[in-house]
Amino acid sequence: MPPSPAKSHSLAHPTYRPDIDGLRAIAVLSVIVFHASPRWLPGGFVGVDIFFVISGFLISTIMFGSLGAAGFSYAEFYARRIRRIFPGLVLVLAATLAFGWWVLLADEFRQLGKHVLASAAFVANLVLWGEAGYFDTVVETKPLLHLWSLAVEEQFYIFWPLLLTLAWKRQHLLRWMGVAVVLSFLLNVGLVLRHPDAAFYMPLTRVWELGAGAMLAWVAWKRGAGAPALPGHQWMGAAGLACIAAGLAFIDRHEAFPGFWALLPVLGACLCIAAGPQAWFNRRLLGSRLFVWFGLISYPLYLWHWPLLAYARVLQDGFMDPPRAVRWGALAVSVLLAWLTFRFVERPLRHGGRRVVAGLAGAMVLLALVGAAAQMRWLGPRNDDPSIQAIMNASADWVYPDALKPFTFEGQRFERIDGGPRQVLLIGDSHVEQFRARALALAERRPQDVSTLLFATRGACPPIPDLIEDRDPICGERLAAALDLARTPAVQAVVIGGCWSCYFDVSQAPAAASAPPPPDHYYYRDAQGQRHMLRGGDGVPQSMAALGRLLAELRAMGKTTYLLLNIPVGPDFEPRSRLTGNRLQAMTAAPVTPMAPLPPSQAALHAQLRQLALDNGAIPLDPMAGLCRPDGLCVRADATGDPVYKDATHLRAAYAREAATFLDPALLAPAR
Repeated sequence: MPPSPAKSHSLAHPTYRPDIDGLRAIAVLSVIVFHASPRWLPGGFVGVDIFFVISGFLISTIMFGSLGAAGFSYAEFYARRIRRIFPGLVLVLAATLAFGWWVLLADEFRQLGKHVLASAAFVANLVLWGEAGYFDTVVETKPLLHLWSLAVEEQFYIFWPLLLTLAWKRQHLLRWMGVAVVLSFLLNVGLVLRHPDAAFYMPLTRVWELGAGAMLAWVAWKRGAGAPALPGHQWMGAAGLACIAAGLAFIDRHEAFPGFWALLPVLGACLCIAAGPQAWFNRRLLGSRLFVWFGLISYPLYLWHWPLLAYARVLQDGFMDPPRAVRWGALAVSVLLAWLTFRFVERPLRHGGRRVVAGLAGAMVLLALVGAAAQMRWLGPRNDDPSIQAIMNASADWVYPDALKPFTFEGQRFERIDGGPRQVLLIGDSHVEQFRARALALAERRPQDVSTLLFATRGACPPIPDLIEDRDPICGERLAAALDLARTPAVQAVVIGGCWSCYFDVSQAPAAASAPPPPDHYYYRDAQGQRHMLRGGDGVPQSMAALGRLLAELRAMGKTTYLLLNIPVGPDFEPRSRLTGNRLQAMTAAPVTPMAPLPPSQAALHAQLRQLALDNGAIPLDPMAGLCRPDGLCVRADATGDPVYKDATHLRAAYAREAATFLDPALLAPAR
């Protein structure tokens, strides 16, 4: 039975283990190499999971030592966390915000302010989870994206000491830790396929990783500091490194992660720690000077590396990777900044007293206030030209699924607008979602006429059976549920739409990062399971035939069936292409003519889709009737010069709300 805590309270100081610093080095080097070049180390992101295990082990070791001796002091515990975490974090947040003020545009700086506020409050994981989605800003250009993991750790540090203290008094510590670990792991596995963003960012789905380290700390504490090495400790170290190496080699960002895959790095880290400092691999490799040095600077290195890489991408317009030399140069600079931060900021403040703690806490509050001012637009960036702001407004003008009510069918979460008894199901990708603004306008202006509208959509998921998007496993099951809903008697009409040019116009790649993935990521899978690629294969005619069969099937069931045709897409319609100048110096937005030519391949595809609809009993809904003139020129800006597009492939909500009248026959109840 654990000894009773004494009345005086302090924190225990665990014995220093150089091999754990070496394990930190593996974790941080894996992460930064992955971020610089994922092809070199496809599973490098699992370094974060190694960090979680280490943190759970060390924090719990401190707690067990304190609870078993003089007692646990919450005040001292959180003061120590502030002295450990805040110095480097305050410096990096301030530098990131200052550089962002210089180079970012209005919407980007506003988002940075939001992320500074979230990071200072240690809720960045929850904010990023809320932002995740098809039209989220390119993640590689979010300078504070990596701080989600720090937020998870700090949230763990809030409730874990409470759990351990309560369980300690009842002497069932290991049991309660085991329950928390098992429940967290099951939640992680249950969410990772259907709600991958939640599984990735939620603290509850990561507790099992930190808890695994905590249970390891319990075993080590019960055995005592002078206990002999565990039997087989030599092979434990080797097996642990092998598990970590397997995770780095065989896990990639396309896997359902964390899920079961996270067992590899978590088990590997646990085995390495359990092996002890005297195991050969731990002593000779993890405990070597080089690994220990990188371990000592691992925290500031983690803090610095991502803002440098993100800003390098921002300066490349955010849609492409910087040259390899720039990326690796950014890592070299981050190593230098990490050492300087460790040597001249962290170490001098780590053992400071109450004034240091108060000063660090005050600095964090000040940063949070500045971030809030940026988010509220009270503080603007240097590049705040009105012409640039007009483009930024267009780029941010996306409202799906605002004001839609969620509902669930066959385990899939869809959205609806309630109206009359006629139910219209809209199936497709973001090219259906872009017309939510028109649907809501009709519901507001003509509530007595609008049908009940059901949106069964997902960005970049083609609405054609057996047309596979190999990077998103949810597409297939979501479309299957949508089609089952379409076949129910409650649905009288079905609208099918998509970015047909993105899928079928294989003569050119998408024009911008905001477009769906290029056709290389799509293939048609026939009844024998054979793949027919859209680009470089016969996947396009196979997919078009499948679309025709789907339209005919729905029509044969008595459904009024509509095929939503394509809109013009391409670089000529991208508002950001009007930006000129240099972010490091000055930027302006160049004026453009209000019209741009429709690419001939898109005109041909438009005609082919129209005929496909007519041949299979569907009614074509034609956006180009209002967007394009007979001479082949199409609208890209209104009379005042403001863009009508959000990006290269989507209309902005303000334009769709007023101009997408071609949809009205499908959305309104038929005239009596």
